[in-house]
Amino acid sequence: MKSFNICLLLLFISSSSLFAQEIDTVPINTKGLEIKLKRSPLPARTGALVFKPVQIAPVVVSEKVNYWKTSTSIGIDVNQGAFSNNWKGGGVNSMAVGGLVNYKAAYSKDSYSYTTELRMEYGKIKNKDQLQKKTKDRIFWDNKANLQLSKSWFFFGSVTFETQFDNGFAYYRDKDNNEQKQLISKFFSPGYITESIGFEYKPVSYFSTRLGTGTAKQTFISSMDDLIDAELARNPTSKKADYYGVPSTKKFRNELAFQVTSTFGEKQIFTNVFLYARYNMFIPYDRKLEHIDHRLDVTLKSRINKFMNVTINGVGLFDKDSDKEVQASQNLSLGFGFTFPR
Repeated sequence: MKSFNICLLLLFISSSSLFAQEIDTVPINTKGLEIKLKRSPLPARTGALVFKPVQIAPVVVSEKVNYWKTSTSIGIDVNQGAFSNNWKGGGVNSMAVGGLVNYKAAYSKDSYSYTTELRMEYGKIKNKDQLQKKTKDRIFWDNKANLQLSKSWFFFGSVTFETQFDNGFAYYRDKDNNEQKQLISKFFSPGYITESIGFEYKPVSYFSTRLGTGTAKQTFISSMDDLIDAELARNPTSKKADYYGVPSTKKFRNELAFQVTSTFGEKQIFTNVFLYARYNMFIPYDRKLEHIDHRLDVTLKSRINKFMNVTINGVGLFDKDSDKEVQASQNLSLGFGFTFPR
């Protein structure tokens, strides 16, 4: 009985398979199912396409390449304080005004470049019952020509001029405790002209270091007689032999030296905060190492809006021809600044 059931099962499977094959192979009549495309009513072009050349007149552009880039910055700052006569906190009425003009032009073509930068600063402060005093006074003009030797190295030649606008005074009290002033400097007294040739390393656009292997600096005292008379008026027994390194019998002195000048900026280091720094080291060939001159200028500027900014300037100077100690100055101002072009 069991064997009979197995045979019936196999017979059922075989018949099912045969039935499935018959269904898969049923023919389908496709007559009348063809897709017929209608003929386009538009006439069709059967001839060859002929292309004719058309003459187009060349367009001549009269624009010229400008290899110059210029910028001008103007800053004005004002500081004022006033107190009533019965102000118990103490204080003195004061007014301070300062200005800055910075002009820079750069020319670059192929491997040659030229840069000129002019910085002019002047400021004064007047406190009640005191003499007027300068807060800043400088004329600085730097000219430099470069010839590119490699990606970061250049051969350069530069000429730098530096002096001040106004008379400079030293202030002191006389025996009656009255404030007095003594003339110590004037326009072009001193004045410095420095010529230098050497090599410049400039790995990025905002930083460079000059190595002036051949440098000459001339120190001028155009008003030597005025300075000597001013000193003798205060101290008739004065035996000062030179002024800013220039002997009292002359008005000019020349020095040969090795010079290092590093410049950073003006670059944005934080949001709306810009840094400018310049360091100069002057090493005379004919003097002891103790007569190496150093000068560091640092300017930190923060923009409040499009026209207003806060600026802090600092200067450190060591020059034994001027003074045996390090000289320093600092100025903080809130003012208006304009840059062209923006």
